[in-house]
Amino acid sequence: MSEEELEHYEAEIELALVKEYRAVLPMFAYVVETERRFYLANDVSVTVRSDTQPACVEVALADAWVWDMYRPARFVPSVRVVTFRDVNIERLPEKEL
Repeated sequence: MSEEELEHYEAEIELALVKEYRAVLPMFAYVVETERRFYLANDVSVTVRSDTQPACVEVALADAWVWDMYRPARFVPSVRVVTFRDVNIERLPEKEL
């Protein structure tokens, strides 16, 4: 596979991922960003563990979707993230029925 073909393939995968993100976004309540991944989730809990040096953040997600273009299954029932870096959690606006 040539470099140009690989770039075209990756661009197609990324475009499909963006379309999937837009389609599934209304199904979720939270957006969670870590240094490694981007998630959508319906339940988020955060624990700051100060018993470690430096302190770490543990984030548990339930009913989640993972932004990862190489992952075959992006819907996951639960995710546990442990990090020493920043975590951004945003509550999405309530959906109107």
